[in-house]
Amino acid sequence: MASLMDSIIDVLEKEDAEYTKLIALSEQKTPVIIKGDLDQLNKITEAETEIVAVIQKLEKERIQVMKDIAEVTNKKADEIKLGDLIKMMEKRPEEQSRLTALHDKLKITMNNMKQVNEQNRELLQSSLEMVQFEMNLLQSLKTAPETADYNSSAYATGTIMGSGTKRFDAKQ
Repeated sequence: MASLMDSIIDVLEKEDAEYTKLIALSEQKTPVIIKGDLDQLNKITEAETEIVAVIQKLEKERIQVMKDIAEVTNKKADEIKLGDLIKMMEKRPEEQSRLTALHDKLKITMNNMKQVNEQNRELLQSSLEMVQFEMNLLQSLKTAPETADYNSSAYATGTIMGSGTKRFDAKQ
């Protein structure tokens, strides 16, 4: 059981480190989103993808270790949580305190991750809304109604509103 506890602590520490890297990348993403630098955003996203692949691998390891712990303790693997492991370690205060500290650290990391992701999601949503607004504006300029302008021969010039060269000049 001691080696299983060392294994779960090791995997959880590695996961926390990877999530911390992911948070750092997400924080780098915020000013990039604001600037609209798509090349840099793409680079950050590629780096995030690599970290997520490592996290997925670690998650599989964590699930396997939890299954092994469940087997040793005669419990169902899907019912054991980190809090349950902490309670099980009452007779081993050193491991219990390491697990408790790690549990608290993971909670903080996940809350930070959630906060940064929410901020970036809102920024991206605002950017998308701005792009949609600009596209609608351009679309409406193309479909603006024709003016009732006539030339000296009494023929309609049929210019589209806002597209002509006539502009209001405040200096005149």
